[in-house]
Amino acid sequence: MTLGTEDTRSQITIGLNAVIVSVIDQQPNVLLVQNKEETSSASASNASDQFFPTDNQYDVLPFGPFYPAQHPTLESGLRSWVGEQTNQEIGYVEQLYTFGNAGRDPREQGGGPRVISVGYLALVQDKNPTAREEGLWRDWYRYFPWEDWREGRPEILDRDILPALKNWIEDADSNSQKKERKERAAITFGLGETPWNDELVLERFELLYEAAMVTEAQIDTVDSKKLGIPMALDHRRILATAIGRLRGKIKYRPVVFELMPPTFTLLQLQRVVEALSGSRLHKQNFRRLIEKKGLVEATGRIETQIRGRPAAQFRFRREVLIERQALGVRQN
Repeated sequence: MTLGTEDTRSQITIGLNAVIVSVIDQQPNVLLVQNKEETSSASASNASDQFFPTDNQYDVLPFGPFYPAQHPTLESGLRSWVGEQTNQEIGYVEQLYTFGNAGRDPREQGGGPRVISVGYLALVQDKNPTAREEGLWRDWYRYFPWEDWREGRPEILDRDILPALKNWIEDADSNSQKKERKERAAITFGLGETPWNDELVLERFELLYEAAMVTEAQIDTVDSKKLGIPMALDHRRILATAIGRLRGKIKYRPVVFELMPPTFTLLQLQRVVEALSGSRLHKQNFRRLIEKKGLVEATGRIETQIRGRPAAQFRFRREVLIERQALGVRQN
């Protein structure tokens, strides 16, 4: 959809972006599309090589334009594009954010319209998604390796990020700017006595962007392999927004069950929560929390495991949505 009657500089194109998440083999995965001309908001012939190179170097989230004549609602347009581009049916969907910063689409540099994208977060169960020919599932920590604390503090923080941030702080133009940069780094990356906040995924990425430490900042000296795999346009920023939203939401709403099969063990549920949050949870504390909130009920069936003792199977109690308000699977 394009709005405006004057030259292209006054026009606005509305697009729809989808962050589709599934937990596959205990890893949080996001669904991508092949970088094809027909699925790009800017074709390879018109776009900057940095975003749409001929070797399909940069990953792309599902997205397409909103057509008012064809799409009764924004969400229906999103579902249409997702189905066409990935053959994936999505169930749970929520609107994420509207992304409209100037210059987010390379066509603007050539006098093209401002591209505003409405982002959505969608959750799907692992139903053999790797068999999809058009869809590409990728571990989201390949884009944000500093966000995965399940095996301890990520090495990339002390090896690459913090030394570079220290240099960025020292390069400030004034003492006041140096203080402001130092405070932002402390809050976003949990420096000093400030604790790490797993929800500040977007704030951390934006700080790295401002410090010209990621490829999307268009600095030739950036080593993208060290600081995560880049994505086309501002799709990594959109993904960061979705991860932060989901990490926050699982603390007060039972959305994690949208990613679970009809029956599961408590350990399987814990591993999914850990995958999303990027941190390990205390087994007994987690189970006490689940029991206290009445989120699950036993099915009476036992799952036989190759190693270890047989585990009881559970199901999500949907009636709990009416019974309680605080329904998260993690403590704040």
